[in-house]
Amino acid sequence: MKKKLMDILACPICKHYPLDLNVFEEKDEIVEGLITCQQCGRWYPIIDEIPFMLPDELRDGKDDLPFLKKWKTKFPEKYLKEGKPFSEKSI
Repeated sequence: MKKKLMDILACPICKHYPLDLNVFEEKDEIVEGLITCQQCGRWYPIIDEIPFMLPDELRDGKDDLPFLKKWKTKFPEKYLKEGKPFSEKSI
């Protein structure tokens, strides 16, 4: 994902803008990372350069929880403990 995409992204749930970006792995583009919404506490993974910004009802723990577990040490504390729709409690 290109960093400049953050200039146009808003949270699909609460429509908050701007969102925060946490880069976990970067080459020419962001390979893996996290997009977070300060307003509603949701987080969205970036996996293989693709941001997955789905509403809660379309998200599946079997996809999100391995990502959370893999990057647990780099997750911002707020989203690790209380993030929606999944948090450390879900692991």
